[in-house]
Amino acid sequence: MSRSPLRDLVAGLFVLVGIGAVAVLALRVGANPLLDRGSLRIYAIFDQTGGLKPRAPVEIAGVKVGQVVDISLSDDFRARVGLSLRDGLQLPVDTSASIVTAGVLGDRYVSLQLGGDDRMLQSGEEITFTESAVILERLIGKMVHNAGVDGGQQ
Repeated sequence: MSRSPLRDLVAGLFVLVGIGAVAVLALRVGANPLLDRGSLRIYAIFDQTGGLKPRAPVEIAGVKVGQVVDISLSDDFRARVGLSLRDGLQLPVDTSASIVTAGVLGDRYVSLQLGGDDRMLQSGEEITFTESAVILERLIGKMVHNAGVDGGQQ
């Protein structure tokens, strides 16, 4: 049995196209430091992240402008969240950051509210005004506890 060289060439090209497609997909989906060059990198300190994960979106007025790059513990045992934002984005120094939930039980993301200061945040600086995540379980626990306390005093 003889094999056709044309069929081998087509099969080889098909394999190469498949490998190229997987490589492009890996670069688009994965965290790629080559694509993050030139982006604005800022930090925000939160008391509670409430399940915020790396690669969570960062939004301004509902428009995605970046993503969470890393979450670490600061020197004073608070959550230090690194944000990678679009290059050329101008954020006033009094911008605030909040961790919010998409819907009632959705994923968490960072929402930025722009301030009015004339000075702009530079790469490596911190957002000083933050609002930590609201933990639904803690709110329910407080309501149950308060209902028990109030119910016993009647």
